Amino acid sequence: MVHWHGMHVPEEDDGHPKDVIANGETYVYEFEIMNRAGTYWFHPHPHGRTGPQVYNGLAGLFVVTDDEEQRLKLPSGEYDVPVVLQDRQFDNNNQLVYLNRGRMDRMNGFLGNRILINGNPDMKLSLKSGCAYRLRFLNGSNSRFYKLAWEDGTPLVIIGKDGSLLDSPKSKPYVMLGVAERIDVWLDLKNRPQGSQMIMKSLSFSPGMMGMMGGMMGRGRNNLPLGSTYEILKINIDKTGSNDFELPQRLAEFNKLDPATAVNRNNPRTFRFFMRRMQWTINGRTWEMTGFTDEETVKLNTTEVWEIVNSGGRMMGERGWRRDRGEMERDRGMMGGGMQMPHPFHIHHLQFNILERDVSGVDSRIWNSVKDGFIDEGWQDTVLLMPGMSVKLIMRFEDFKGLFLYHCHNLEHEDMGMMRNFKIE
Repeated sequence: MVHWHGMHVPEEDDGHPKDVIANGETYVYEFEIMNRAGTYWFHPHPHGRTGPQVYNGLAGLFVVTDDEEQRLKLPSGEYDVPVVLQDRQFDNNNQLVYLNRGRMDRMNGFLGNRILINGNPDMKLSLKSGCAYRLRFLNGSNSRFYKLAWEDGTPLVIIGKDGSLLDSPKSKPYVMLGVAERIDVWLDLKNRPQGSQMIMKSLSFSPGMMGMMGGMMGRGRNNLPLGSTYEILKINIDKTGSNDFELPQRLAEFNKLDPATAVNRNNPRTFRFFMRRMQWTINGRTWEMTGFTDEETVKLNTTEVWEIVNSGGRMMGERGWRRDRGEMERDRGMMGGGMQMPHPFHIHHLQFNILERDVSGVDSRIWNSVKDGFIDEGWQDTVLLMPGMSVKLIMRFEDFKGLFLYHCHNLEHEDMGMMRNFKIE
């Protein structure tokens, strides 16, 4: 079955695991495109099988445009270039290897040792001097996330994030691109000579793997540990050309949701991501095919604020509860200091605005290594939370009632049950 990631569609078209398509069956998706212009994607969503199916190739871009975007005359045609990032591992016979470390890869999330661009292992794009380009980056990896930067220090100019253009271009020294996140990058090659080259790298950062198992992540046979420096993409400027695309200083109208309109503005729903009894959980719960709770039930035509908390991956003990910063936590952490892991949060059916990113609980070494790489503007459907981080999101439930998903988009965590339903009624 197919999930149209980021798209605003009815329940029957969203790709819920309960609607899985058996061998030999046919399922017809038919829906109106109601989204803003943006870079979306699609992938399967059968519970317990999303990771291997995406890994084996069932994923792709889904690009939406609209009149507002068309009026901006952004690069189009050959100058609008998809860049899908995925990491893979191959054996000596050049066959895909997946979860070769078994449960360890499930707990941490699978990491490959080669980066593929649009399914191609040579990591090269051939572009023209004298031209401006729009590069649409998708992190289509299972669990790897990136700290993207140009090797020569050229700033990244971001014009879009997930489900929208930004209101104006944002210049960043680097961008953190979590699993399932998308960015649209403006690349101006008008003053780059033919025969030159640009290289994009993932720069070093502290991912926060501090527990026994986390400390092993990306080591051993993997020569691309998470948080290390490695090459992502070569751009060979081996042709000449010209186009008249100019970077607009004003892009799309933002129309951010007003927190004053939220029905729970003084009491946000809180969803905590943590480990309990060797299971990745949300508020201590794991996946149920059609189950949901009162705190996962919302009303149609309302606006709400949700707080998503990465509790640092503590493995919860068996002795009593205590109050800590207004939230309920177990009083024992995981032996060895906790399995602190990033979690990319994704919600189906809608795009949200980020109201606040609280980093007071984030280890300073982690935060200082990533702090300049977040984009909190625009309309988004996925947000990366480093260990100890929390974000407040504002979202509106409209048009369709039904059962939809929210989950960690580390696909191995999702397949292990770090996924829940929410009901719009």
